Order: sequence, then C-alpha cells, then structure tokens
Amino acid sequence: MTKRFMPTFTSYDELRQLQTKGLKWTVKHAYEGSPVYRRKLEEAGVHPEDIKDLDDLKKLPFTTAQDLQEGYPFPLLSVPFEKVVRIHASSGTTGKRKVLCYTQKDIDDWTHFFARCYEMAELTKEDRVQIAVGYGVWTAGISFQMACEKFGAMAIPAGPGNLDMQCQFLVDFQSTVMCCTASMGLLMAEEVHKRGLSDKIRLKKMIFGSERSSDAMRKRIKELLGLEHMFDIPGMTELYGPGTGLDCTYHTGIHYWADYYILEILDPETLQEVPEGQTGEMVVTTLRKEAVPLIRYRTRDLTRLIAGECPCGSLLPRHDRILGRSDDMIIFRAVNIYPGQIEHVLSGIEGIGSEYQIILDRGPEGKDYMTIKVERDHRVDKNKDLKLQKRIGEEIKKQIMVSAKVEIVDYASLPRSERKSKRVFDNRE
Repeated sequence: MTKRFMPTFTSYDELRQLQTKGLKWTVKHAYEGSPVYRRKLEEAGVHPEDIKDLDDLKKLPFTTAQDLQEGYPFPLLSVPFEKVVRIHASSGTTGKRKVLCYTQKDIDDWTHFFARCYEMAELTKEDRVQIAVGYGVWTAGISFQMACEKFGAMAIPAGPGNLDMQCQFLVDFQSTVMCCTASMGLLMAEEVHKRGLSDKIRLKKMIFGSERSSDAMRKRIKELLGLEHMFDIPGMTELYGPGTGLDCTYHTGIHYWADYYILEILDPETLQEVPEGQTGEMVVTTLRKEAVPLIRYRTRDLTRLIAGECPCGSLLPRHDRILGRSDDMIIFRAVNIYPGQIEHVLSGIEGIGSEYQIILDRGPEGKDYMTIKVERDHRVDKNKDLKLQKRIGEEIKKQIMVSAKVEIVDYASLPRSERKSKRVFDNRE
C-alpha cells in the first residue's frame, strides 16, 4: 500500500534538520505574533536569532496550562483573528477551560497527520470506522472523522454512549474499526458478549484515546471481541488534539510525529532531561503550528522514550503509553504514588479482572487508610478471594512500599463508563 501520509525524511539527520528549521520558525513566529510569548522570551533573555540548532531548545522558557488559563479566552494567539477558522476547548475539570484557536493550515496539518494514524494501523479504504467519541467543542469526534474521510475509509459518526445504537451499528453497518475510550471498549465488549452478537459483527480493530488502559483491560476486550489489534492514540487539545501518534501493528511503543513537534522527557521536579528509557514528564514544542504555537509546553503526562528501531522499520521515534499524570500523584503516608503504579501491580496478578478502585480515607486519629477494590476474574470462584487478597496486598507492599486493605468484588460489579472511568476516590479532604 502506498504510504500517502507518512513523512518523507529518510534519515535521522534529515529529521534533525527539519526540526531545527521548524524550531527556528516557531520561536520567530511566536515572538512576533504573541505579546505573551515575546515577554516570556525577553524575560528569559532569548531572541529568535539566538536559536541556531536543537541544543538551543534548552534556552527557551517553559509554557504551562496556567499560561493558557490566564490568557482566556484566546491565549497565546500568534496570528490575527481573521486567520482563525475554528476553536476547540479542553474538558478541564478545574478553573477555566483551555481554549485553542486554529488556522486553516493548522486544521489541514492536523487532518494529514491524523490520517497517518489510520495508515499506521493498516486500515484500507474498505474499512468502516465507527467513531464513538465526543463531538462538539471537544477535539475528539471531528478530528477522528476528518482524518477518516481524508484517508478514504467510511466514517460512521456515532458519538459516545447509547449502547443499543452502537450495537445496532456494529451489526447493520458491519463496522470493522471502532474508535473510543478504553472504558467504552470494555463496555462494548461486555455488551456484545452479553447480547450474543459476536458472530454477527466484523469488528477487527479498536483505537483507544483519552485515557490510560491496563494490560488486563486490553486482554479482556480482545478476548471478548476476538480483535486483531488494539491501538493507543495520544493527543491533547493544546497539541492540536488526538492523532499526534500511534503504535504500529508491532505494538512496541507509540510512534510520535517528530516532524510536527519535538518531545522532551524531563524530570517533573528538576525539569532536567531524564536518561532514555526512564519515566518523566512530556514537554512538547510545535514545529508548524500557526494560531497557538507551543514552546516547551509542560503536558503533565508521564511516559518514557523507547530506544532503538521498531521492527516495522519506521524512523519515527517512539514513546511508551501514557503512564499517568505528574499532577495525579497520591501522597499516602509520606509515599508518593501514581495510580499507574498500582495498575501495573494489578496487571501482573492472575485471577482478577481489569477494573479496580483506589479509595483513600482518613481515620478519626488522623491516620490515612487505603482500600483497593478489585474485581474477581469471571472464571474464578469466590473461594479464591482470600488468596487473591493476600497476594495483592503482598505485591502492593513489596513494589510500592505501602499497606492497603484489599477487597475482592464480583466481576462487573464496579461501574463501567463510555467515557473515562474514575478509579481514585480521595475522601481525606
């Protein structure tokens, strides 16, 4: 199949040259177009002509979510309003939403590299893509659809929720690909199984966005639906939206579009680069973005770079799945814990399902307590509960260095969601 959307560079030297050119353009464009960026750069003692190569990236100041919120409703805008053709907003839970502007070129670039995702997932024009993500001011639905149409496959803009309709579409339209959150994927897999529709559908691939998914969850979805592949698609409103990378069919990490943005992995405390392969915070700098360029934007997402070349032969570099957020850290009895660490422990234990909850309480004496509720695997008897509780408690203590009460609950008793599942409940405040 002809690779219509993949980048044209053929060596890492060519990529560095492309990134250097893009970095110089971005700094100059932001300096000239945005009073906020001009001030930040001048305060850092940096001018566009100081940027000679990629090593000069370290001279540049950081941009944060606070910069976007303080500039509401049109933060960091670097083009005249007459060039803005669309806005999108984040689904932030605190404070003002982050609103991002887009020029026509931004939209075209976004559509192009998102279509690259479908190409990397080895879709064809014969595929039928059921898009079960949110439409509206969010970046999700419209971008999945635009890229699907650009790629040339059939788009089925179902939107989220409405399980009856989703199941009907899978059967009637014979959808081969479904785009949704991982939580929605589990919900659909269990619903298809419960309704006995497995032999009536043609679903072969799922593309997950918006939330982290555990290995146990993915294993259960694949088992119930008989899928060939499940892919992770990262993305945030600030960086265009979904579609900024995808894992290929070898699933050895997410290839990210290094011809559109530079990715640094930094220690969230020291803001220094971490060694390749170690976990840190994703910091991104755009190379072509017009309306709201990003200069060293702190995403708060945690991941790690993956060394070496992918078996697929692509020169596009890779990062791991999103492992959590630096601002999601739980402080429990003076130990810093990320929910993803607990998820990782649970994924390695046989006999439990994919769904869990972490509940934090404070006793009357001021002491903190952690309860972990975990679903029993659907094939496991209740008489195994005590053994599972003991094993989970021991592994949590061994790997995370904290003590937790473990409760084993019936399979499918924890809530399912078509959006992101809430798994941490902190009742200490």
